[in-house]
Amino acid sequence: MDTSSQNAFLPDLCSARAVLVVVVVAELMAIVVALVAGYYQAFSLGRLALTSLFIQWVALSSAALICLLRRWLNRLPHSWAALAVVVVVSVNTLVFSAAANLLTGWLSWAPSNNTLWHPNILINVLIATILAGLVMRYVYVQEQLRRQGQAQLQARLQALQSRIRPHFLFNSMNIIASLISIDPDAAERAVEDLSKLFRASLKDNADPVPMTEELSLCERYINIEQLRLGERLRVNWRVELDPRHQEMPLLTLQPLLENAIYHGIQPLPGGGVITIRARCQEGRIVLSVRNPKPEGEGHHRGNRMALENVRHRLEVLHGNQVEVRARDLKRHYDVEIRFPARPGPEAGQRRENVPEDITTE
Repeated sequence: MDTSSQNAFLPDLCSARAVLVVVVVAELMAIVVALVAGYYQAFSLGRLALTSLFIQWVALSSAALICLLRRWLNRLPHSWAALAVVVVVSVNTLVFSAAANLLTGWLSWAPSNNTLWHPNILINVLIATILAGLVMRYVYVQEQLRRQGQAQLQARLQALQSRIRPHFLFNSMNIIASLISIDPDAAERAVEDLSKLFRASLKDNADPVPMTEELSLCERYINIEQLRLGERLRVNWRVELDPRHQEMPLLTLQPLLENAIYHGIQPLPGGGVITIRARCQEGRIVLSVRNPKPEGEGHHRGNRMALENVRHRLEVLHGNQVEVRARDLKRHYDVEIRFPARPGPEAGQRRENVPEDITTE
């Protein structure tokens, strides 16, 4: 099946089911109009037949026009596409109302004067505009619900893809094996850190957790990588808020840190410094990761995938209030994510349990 048709904003009004819905809704509207007119004059089947003929005529022709323009309309932003549909329906109603008023005098609530203009034409256009606006509002809400459902499902799938790379597991196991005979205590701490990381990766990471838990996982990840990279890996923590009162999805910052080490530190013989900053700015949490960029290296595809994963997972919780930015500078690669902060104590408190031995810059 064509994925473009599945992701289209406007429904396919050319399908048999859509035509049936249009016919039924138009007929119901015709019955309502005939009943309302019958409140002031005697109800007649003839008036109902003429009203039904006119409304079906306008409804089906409008649906045909939208069907013909659907491919072009779906390329527009949703708001512009909805406005264009309302304009098409209104203009189509105006044309057919003028033609019907000119050719026939069947409008029961006011006799036709056989001219192109009549007050009832304006009434028809206003009714059609209001109904088209209501229908487009319904279509927009349905589209938002569909996108939200897809985002939630995609976030779960992306969470699986953003989990710790297999090479990290193999490297960690080799490090632990080499430390068992040399430094059993360090090997034991590495096993504990590794178990915490993989236990977190098996959780339902779509639900938010306290930021302290995410930062703790990042520290454990850094501890393991420092066993492999040694002094080549230096981390500068700049936590300028109290993470105990903020929440974020688990394994949101860790994949960005993993990419920063893999793409920024590992290729450099002398290593470098990764700067992790967390702050609150204008009611939003701002998390940033900066890593050195090796000269001639262009392998930031993994960074882009991690950014998309993070964006989808945060959008499930915060919608369009999430911002994810990446800047490819001359010597550094910066990643920044922004999302709404939880109301609580004032920001600006430095995190007390950031290990001093990690902050080496």
